[in-house]
Amino acid sequence: MPDDESDPRRFGYSRDKRGDCVQVIVALVVTPEGLPLAYEMFPGNTADKTTLRDMLKLIQQRYGTAERIWVMDRGIPTEAVLAELRQSEAKVSYLVGTPKGRLTKLEKELADKPWQQVREQLRVKLLPQEGEVYVLAESGARISKERGMRRRKLKALWQRLHEIQQQDLTRDQRLEKLGGARDRAGRAVAALIHTTVAESGQLTFRLDRQKLRTVRQREGRYLLRTNLSADNPELLWRCYMQLVFVEEAFRTLKGDLGLRPIYHHKADRIEAHLFVAFLAYCLSITLRQRLKALAGGLMPRVVFEKLATLQLLDVRVPTTDGRKLLLVRRTEPDRDVALLLARLNLPLPPQPPPHISLPKPS
Repeated sequence: MPDDESDPRRFGYSRDKRGDCVQVIVALVVTPEGLPLAYEMFPGNTADKTTLRDMLKLIQQRYGTAERIWVMDRGIPTEAVLAELRQSEAKVSYLVGTPKGRLTKLEKELADKPWQQVREQLRVKLLPQEGEVYVLAESGARISKERGMRRRKLKALWQRLHEIQQQDLTRDQRLEKLGGARDRAGRAVAALIHTTVAESGQLTFRLDRQKLRTVRQREGRYLLRTNLSADNPELLWRCYMQLVFVEEAFRTLKGDLGLRPIYHHKADRIEAHLFVAFLAYCLSITLRQRLKALAGGLMPRVVFEKLATLQLLDVRVPTTDGRKLLLVRRTEPDRDVALLLARLNLPLPPQPPPHISLPKPS
């Protein structure tokens, strides 16, 4: 732990399960198109839910008061902050995910509401309540995805339990292997199977079919809450889908742009590293916007990989009279790269002429 209290490097909750490393927290604000507006660095032990007030003030100071819709994941706002947003003088709208426990509490009230078809494979239920609207969304594509993931994990855990049951182990050894198997399966899947290890070390297990039926009913469903009007449920869904841009932004920063790990120990150097990464992300998302108009479906990552095949070479050739011939040459693009450059309207410059340098005087 750094001794300097102003040092932002702190131990905190790590989404990468690296609690042994100090870290910093980065908050990022993007537009609905994914264009970055601002970022802020916080100490590594900062809880997500404590960052929202600072970001709200930062955006208002920079861009003034306006009607904005803040779309956030469920771990960001607190009840107190949401109450402040509802009571603020300037109209501030929000759309936020909610924990699954809230769905359990509202299940009976939502059961009486009719489904509204928003688009193919997507339907919603709306529940107005105390100045807010709860939106229960069900996605057919998400059902297939979550059900497939759950089935694979459940099947793997069931097979592993059979293997552990057949092995000749002591009770402690069996408990240790059982804990590892449940941990790999994940808490949600592990909760579907009741396991018991007797004093003799014998393992027994059974599937909780009632809990499985409940899980199946909730697959592909997620609960949102908003202070927006419930007149246009498709708008609410489209707004919430903007979170995809935020998640993709962090994936790009962490992956393609090499935001981490950070090999710096001073706060100003860490800040400079984040600033350079933010500028790189601005360029990356600008390229993506250009690609959207010229070559839909093509991602910046693919462009970088294609353009990396272009090389610039310095060829130095000594002559018999002591002079040196310098040829600066680029490799010729292959068919795919040439097509990409043409679509982007980026013609390559002609090969530069050779240069001859005189020998240094002795």
